[in-house]
Amino acid sequence: MKKKSLITRRRFVIASAAAGGALALGFVFVPIAGRYRRAKAIREIAAGSGEFRPNAWLVITPDDRIVFKLDRVEMGQGTMTSHTMLIAEELRVDPRKIQVEFAVADRSYDNPEFGVQITGGSTSVKTSWENLRHAGAAAREMLRAAAAQEWGVPLEECVAEAGRVTHEKSGRSGGYGDFALAAATVPVPDPPLRAARDFEVIGKSLGRLDAAMKVDGSAVFGIDVTLPDLLTAVVIRAPVLGAKVKAFQAKGALAKPGVRAVFEIPSGVAVVADSYWKARSATSAIKVEWAGGQTELDSEGISAELNKLLDEPGKTVREDGDADAALAGVTWVEADYEAPHLAHATMEPMNCTAHVQGDRCEIWAPTQVPGPAREQVARALNLDQANVVVHTTFLGGGFGRRLESDFVLEAAHVSRKVGRPVKVIWSREDDMVHGVYRPHVRHRFRGALNDSGKPVAWRHRIAAPSVLGAILPKWLPSMTPNATPAVINRGVSALVDGLFNNHCVADETSSEGDSDTAYAIENLKVEVALHDPGVPVGFWRSVGHSHTGFAVESFIDELAIAAGSDPYQFRRALLQRAPRHLGVLEAAAKAAGWGKPLPKGQFRGIAQHKSFNTYVAQVAEVSVTEGRVRVHRVLCAVDCGQVINPDIVRAQMESGIVFGLSAALKQRISYKEGQVEQSNFHNYTMLRMNEMPTIEVVIIASSEPPTGVGEPGLPPIAPALTNAIAAATGQRIRKLPIELVLRETAGTGKVLPRA
Repeated sequence: MKKKSLITRRRFVIASAAAGGALALGFVFVPIAGRYRRAKAIREIAAGSGEFRPNAWLVITPDDRIVFKLDRVEMGQGTMTSHTMLIAEELRVDPRKIQVEFAVADRSYDNPEFGVQITGGSTSVKTSWENLRHAGAAAREMLRAAAAQEWGVPLEECVAEAGRVTHEKSGRSGGYGDFALAAATVPVPDPPLRAARDFEVIGKSLGRLDAAMKVDGSAVFGIDVTLPDLLTAVVIRAPVLGAKVKAFQAKGALAKPGVRAVFEIPSGVAVVADSYWKARSATSAIKVEWAGGQTELDSEGISAELNKLLDEPGKTVREDGDADAALAGVTWVEADYEAPHLAHATMEPMNCTAHVQGDRCEIWAPTQVPGPAREQVARALNLDQANVVVHTTFLGGGFGRRLESDFVLEAAHVSRKVGRPVKVIWSREDDMVHGVYRPHVRHRFRGALNDSGKPVAWRHRIAAPSVLGAILPKWLPSMTPNATPAVINRGVSALVDGLFNNHCVADETSSEGDSDTAYAIENLKVEVALHDPGVPVGFWRSVGHSHTGFAVESFIDELAIAAGSDPYQFRRALLQRAPRHLGVLEAAAKAAGWGKPLPKGQFRGIAQHKSFNTYVAQVAEVSVTEGRVRVHRVLCAVDCGQVINPDIVRAQMESGIVFGLSAALKQRISYKEGQVEQSNFHNYTMLRMNEMPTIEVVIIASSEPPTGVGEPGLPPIAPALTNAIAAATGQRIRKLPIELVLRETAGTGKVLPRA
């Protein structure tokens, strides 16, 4: 068996270095060994304040307040609760007694998966699982040691529990705050962590710590930030992708009440006023002349180009056996699948508040990337990074959109120009038309079965843009903080050359979900052809898995039908050597009562998929009436290793399912003459409450280290749905969104492929 190398999010810097520059040096990160590297300096500060700061995450004050600096953003996925539980488990306190604050941008909080301070890739719990427990355990032991010294008793006789240190023999006891000052002088230990059998907090359902403040309105999202003398800005952006400002007339706008300034910034024309509505209203009085742009760009053309790429071999990213030889001279099953561009459509549109004062800039932003945002602002304004402070707020949804810093840079540019704090706010239309998108992708499969119906050959060609090629050049300076600009430029050139000219390695995000498939097929080949039509693309919830899950699990179903086999049993036979895949598949099927009769007119479809090291299987129960699809119930089984909070796991599976159903059934971003055709929720629709199915989630008990749950619930739902539609109608949906395909074929005489 031979496998081609893939570029991964962790290895891309090393690959780039090998091709064109010594970039790997800045990427070395040892999270556990380095977790207390700032302890000495912190203790020196604490000695003056009376606060105990044993590490970058914890502050314990003499008045018994425990403050946890959350270094992963809270965008609805539950980090404020799950991460506090990790600290509380080892600190031996009730997590509800801990005050949570969002950490500012600081290298102490770099995500070891990426080498920068970001929240994404379903890595928050995975990368904090040991760090935060160690932080809590070390603080607890330092408090015990301080108490033992103060009381002159053996350390082993002091017990830290429920926020107090107690010496039973002498009857002495004190709150953690009583020992804060003394603990600041104690050496930082490296104590053992609690065994899973002793957990008192981890593994229990705890109500969301952010729930009350979101209900009573005290939670501060980016759009809620207020400052003295704050102005508001909106930006007029090009209607055609890639166009630039040639000239503009702002006289009429400047005459309107409350409008303070109109000027050009890199992304368009900024209108600054006393309020959002005054700024937004003034835009109608501004005439902007645009130059250039991709006026020839349209989605039908992109689809045709992708289809053409599938006619020729791409870059081989996995090869087991010899699929080409196994397919020669036999009858094969062939199918193409297509997934469109998708917007993130977060409930809170993009916004950012910035205050630039001389050589200093302060940012308040709902961003997933406080680290890269800090670096990009410093670079754009030619400031020292030490003089850029990024405060993270609550995020009204992220889904990968806020891994970009375009809205942060706009606020910084505008604030510098007007010399006042400024909040830039995007409208829903701005967000829909000028965002970054999940790539438009096409897949082509060929598969062959032997006489017993077992698949013996599988060839999968993927034509897609490179998400890494779009994102990583922006992050590279943050990931390599000690590299010179020349080295960074060489690394970017090497990365782009390697991705698009096939000189180096392929983009993992294009093939993840099949290049690592667990299906036991003797002759298997996966190829990728990268294509860049010029559309801005980025990380979208579950990234490449969002389209490979749909394609792979649909084609497996097609092979099962061609073999005359039950789709569930067909998968089971191919997953005998993949126990965790098999475990969720069997659990979902059992929960659904697979094989048992459904109400008349309802049919089942099944799919399983591993993403971000989490295993998920789903069964969708649907009916199709007069071309309309109704999803009645979804059964979901998930194996995410050790569970921190079962309620959060269930909520994230439900969230991924509804997000994925909206995309599969209804959503697409399309271009015509260089312009996005969708502008708001009237033509980029979401699943409504009356369309929501019943969802049941089964969590597989596991002692494996925890993995992510923010994204893995999404990939299986589209194929489970289309497989159920195929069972219901005998016709196969191979292009998304489903409702658009059904509308286009209704009454036209067009026939969908047979299932």
